[in-house]
Amino acid sequence: MEFREAENHFQAQACQDTAVETSGVLKSIAVALVKIANDIRWLASGPRCGIGEIDIPSLQPGSSIMPGKVNPVIPEAVIQVAAQVTGNDTTIMVGGQGGNFELNVMLPVIAYNLLQSIELLSSVTILFAEKCVEGITANEHRCGAFIEQSLAMVTGLIPHIGYDRAADIAKKAHKTGKTIRQVVLEDKNLPENILNAALTESNLL
Repeated sequence: MEFREAENHFQAQACQDTAVETSGVLKSIAVALVKIANDIRWLASGPRCGIGEIDIPSLQPGSSIMPGKVNPVIPEAVIQVAAQVTGNDTTIMVGGQGGNFELNVMLPVIAYNLLQSIELLSSVTILFAEKCVEGITANEHRCGAFIEQSLAMVTGLIPHIGYDRAADIAKKAHKTGKTIRQVVLEDKNLPENILNAALTESNLL
């Protein structure tokens, strides 16, 4: 690393604006990681009563409450690191305000928290990528079931039967708990081959 002497020694001694700005960037990364980690752990929730659209690697014997359940331990570690980095940023912000005239005596606490944030984020992002993200797979059966149950499938029928009839089918499917496909076949609104083609095209939208 290349180091250079500060152009203004008074400014460098009195202010730690660069450290405060750097910590703010680290906090922004932490916020983004929380969003990603939360999406992954909710999409992987289950095994049957959650969303369950994806499967994540199993890294431990199971939940301490439910045997056989895969806990999202890595996403949860990421979220905890983000909480620590956010707290560190507040400390660094307060430290940055501590410059009085030509001296800021809070540099030690600024340095400690900044270095900890860098170390935690760099470690957890590698862990997140290698132990979780790279091993994510789609639960095709679960996703397929969600698609088949979706009332939005009726959109693919509009070119064939019109908006109003499609709306009636969607309402009936919702009221009876049946799928769009089941309602159309029972009421003979469309031949099965046209129905299947229309619903397949709807899946691709």
